[in-house]
Amino acid sequence: MSRLLTRHGYAVRTAGTIADALLSADAGPLDVLISDLGLPDGSGLELMRQIRDRYNVPGIALTGFDREDDVRRSHEVGFDAHLTKPVDLESLHAAVQQLVNR
Repeated sequence: MSRLLTRHGYAVRTAGTIADALLSADAGPLDVLISDLGLPDGSGLELMRQIRDRYNVPGIALTGFDREDDVRRSHEVGFDAHLTKPVDLESLHAAVQQLVNR
C-alpha cells in the first residue's frame, strides 16, 4: 500500500506498531493517519485515540470488519473513514483526498 500511495504522489511514512506510529507522528506533522485496526502491540483504535489526544489529524481505519458496531467504534475514537479490506486504491485515494481537501 505504501508503494502504491507513493506512486500516486503521496509522501508516506510507515510504522508497524503503535509505538512506532507515535514516534513518527512526534517527528513531524501528519496530514492523514491510515491505520489497520489490528496491530501487533494493540489496536488501531487505541492508536487513533492517542493521535487525536496529541494532534488534530484525520484518520482512515482499515479493517476486515464492516459491521455497524465496528464502524461506530472507529468513528467514536476519531477515524473519519472506515474502509473494509481488501481496500482498492481508488477508494483509499478518494478517502484521502476528501480528508486533505476539507
